[in-house]
Amino acid sequence: ISQGIDCEKIIGILSRLMGDEKPAALLYGSGFERQPEVIDALGRVFPLAGNSADTVRAIKDPANLSQLCRSLDIPHPPIQFSLPEKPEGWLTKLGGGAGGSHVRPGATRPALPGYSFQKRMSGRSISALFLAQNGAARIIGVSRQWSSPSPTSPFRYGGAVRLMRFDRQKKMQMGCWLDKLTRHCGLVGLCSADFIDGSEGLHLIEINPRPGATLDIFDTDSAPLLIEHLRAVRGERIEVPVYRGAAAAAIAYTSRSISCFPDVKWPNLTADHQRPGSALGPGDPVCTVLAHARSASAAERAVKRRVNQVAQHWKEEFQ
Repeated sequence: ISQGIDCEKIIGILSRLMGDEKPAALLYGSGFERQPEVIDALGRVFPLAGNSADTVRAIKDPANLSQLCRSLDIPHPPIQFSLPEKPEGWLTKLGGGAGGSHVRPGATRPALPGYSFQKRMSGRSISALFLAQNGAARIIGVSRQWSSPSPTSPFRYGGAVRLMRFDRQKKMQMGCWLDKLTRHCGLVGLCSADFIDGSEGLHLIEINPRPGATLDIFDTDSAPLLIEHLRAVRGERIEVPVYRGAAAAAIAYTSRSISCFPDVKWPNLTADHQRPGSALGPGDPVCTVLAHARSASAAERAVKRRVNQVAQHWKEEFQ
């Protein structure tokens, strides 16, 4: 969602799509964290199935999250709002940003409004998908993430793989921290938490208070997680699925401008397709690619290979 979104326009579009039918619930995804007032506006018209704007404000404000983590004894990288004395070891991030495209090395950007500096932590990027209900967080699963760097977005989100195994003690520690944050902030439904797992242990990086990108690798026909999300929001009994094997999902981006996107015959295990005729700039997302395998490493290799294969469908059009 871009800055300066017209709330009334969105409400009008949704109202026309629904016609005379009253929706059971309206779910929102990524992009609203920077403008929680849009969530407020939608909630005045439609029954929202998700976290309130106040909860989003509390959990996505960098200073508030940092203070929360200190008070709840949760390891979190130091942050500040002025240029660090030695910015090489810091990152600059946009408050409420998503997808990693807003993250830059601290030495490359001055202190701009809406941005903060966060100490850079070394280690693996880990995400926990969880269901929040009645002050408790139930972890659905853990995934490992990777970036897909571009010249302008060195930390752009690349993809994630569902892990078949994860250290039991670390998972219990995650659950304890997420319980605390869920109780304190009133989190509900599907959420995710990003961590860095390094030599200094786990550090919580951020909370995404809505269904996110890793939903693709945990959602199945036999265990549709949006149903569990609705149950959690309504206070009904929820169940955590049991998974076999590994799954991975990655974003395919275009590396160059495309004035008129071709009509692609999309292969299986792809989603979120760009529409024919769309105008794309360098680095725009084209589709999501999925893969399954017996191990996490095999699933990650498979999905990265499929991203390169799928990209041929539009690269060939412009050679």
